[in-house]
Amino acid sequence: MKKLILAVSALALAGSAAFADPIADRKAIMKANGKAVGVIAPMVKGEKPFDAAAALDALETLSEDAQKIDVAALFPKGSETGGKTEASPKIWEDMAGFQAKVDKFRADAAAAVVAAPADLEALKVEFGKVAANCGGCHETFRIKKS
Repeated sequence: MKKLILAVSALALAGSAAFADPIADRKAIMKANGKAVGVIAPMVKGEKPFDAAAALDALETLSEDAQKIDVAALFPKGSETGGKTEASPKIWEDMAGFQAKVDKFRADAAAAVVAAPADLEALKVEFGKVAANCGGCHETFRIKKS
């Protein structure tokens, strides 16, 4: 009987994960991305000294988060209006274009980690590629804050 209860509990828990809040999930990923960018951007701007370990850690976070962006799961039909979101309706109008942006972000973030920038100039190059993805996607697929 205990095994049955455990099995049912495990299934219920697994099932509830499938019904997670996609808006909250994507906001959590974007918030983590923002923190990671907040580590690197001041280095690139010369506001903080270059720290190779901190930069690589932040790049790894961006790459890991890029892998978490499952467009179908995080941007299902209906989630464009189902809550407080900055996701533009253009995502659902051009899902293929949005997916292409996500794929490019994944590739560039992963490449930046592999490059493991050892100095500020290398970080500027790699981070520039990653940040261009962020800006390009936000320009097209994000509602500007008012």
